[in-house]
Amino acid sequence: MKRAVYAGSFDPVTNGHLWMIREAVELFDELIVAIGVNPEKRCTFSVDERAEMLRAVTRGFNKLRVEVFENQFLVNYAQKIGANYIVRGIRTASDYEYERTMRYINSDLHPDITTVFLLPPREYAEVSSTMVKGLVGPRGWEQVIRQYVPEPVYRKLVAMYPDSLV
Repeated sequence: MKRAVYAGSFDPVTNGHLWMIREAVELFDELIVAIGVNPEKRCTFSVDERAEMLRAVTRGFNKLRVEVFENQFLVNYAQKIGANYIVRGIRTASDYEYERTMRYINSDLHPDITTVFLLPPREYAEVSSTMVKGLVGPRGWEQVIRQYVPEPVYRKLVAMYPDSLV
């Protein structure tokens, strides 16, 4: 069985993440979308809210489950859940440099786990959770971010910042 893990903070999940998930579901027998909890990172949404949003946008995928992991290397988590593959997205040259280094470190730790890189199409290459959160606030932000996040995430963001509606 080809089991893969696609991990991130998903704070919040974007259309770029959703593209990665759609691609990975087609490539593997099972996909675990894993929310990594980093206590050093200040998140906008709680881990429960992030899991809820991920489950809402992936509801139609039957070969997928959403999990949470913390305080461990991704490759160790992958090994623990029996994943043979780690799926990572490459949007920029700096992503590539970082992910290439991590791939080699992961291989040192668990040579039996393969890292698979996916390059999103142009319309998602610049989309990140940080970018989306940075767009919230100025007049008209709701229409701007609508194109970058799935509908359940959009509704959650609008509900979080109701005073900014014009």
